[in-house]
Amino acid sequence: MAIVRELNGVKPIIGRRCFLAENAAIIGDVKMGDDCSIWYSAVLRGDVNPIIMGDRVNIQDGAVLHTLHKRSVVEIGNDVSVGHNAVIHGAKVGNNVLVGMGAILMDNAVIPDNTIIAAGAVVLSNQVLEAGIYAGIPAKKVKDGSEKIAEMAHNNAQGYMKYKAWFDDGIGGCFDWSEPEKEVADEFEYEPTGELGGGNLAEPAGEN
Repeated sequence: MAIVRELNGVKPIIGRRCFLAENAAIIGDVKMGDDCSIWYSAVLRGDVNPIIMGDRVNIQDGAVLHTLHKRSVVEIGNDVSVGHNAVIHGAKVGNNVLVGMGAILMDNAVIPDNTIIAAGAVVLSNQVLEAGIYAGIPAKKVKDGSEKIAEMAHNNAQGYMKYKAWFDDGIGGCFDWSEPEKEVADEFEYEPTGELGGGNLAEPAGEN
């Protein structure tokens, strides 16, 4: 059973059809939307300021979300993937965003909609990005935003909707059993990529 702990009189608020891995920790002032998944050894520590997440957000294995005391808040939009061992510390993340494995987003950084942060990148405090792909330390734009980048980020989050359904066995999750889990159409091929630290779309059939 996941660690879901009230702290200083504040209980985590967890949406419908969410999956919490058995050793995930969700503590204090955490607000989670619907259809989210919090994977193994992930920590959402809302002890000093809030952590607010939208719908269809996946926080992958070993990732950490935290804030500065009364000086920063974690805000995450809809359809966001936070890769394995990534850290979001008091940053704001928009919709359709992929944060790659081991990436770090520092306090009051702003990640816009339809953006990919490459594996291992570091977005500095107060850095405000434009849509696109960012890599390096400190993170710099390596590709301008596009519909394909937005689609890649969105589809990565949709992939995790399917993955969480595999774990819907009533052991570690917090699914709302009053509603059946919706089947997500497998409309894309998901392939891991070391370059971005997340999912990639195979080329559509019939196109060169």
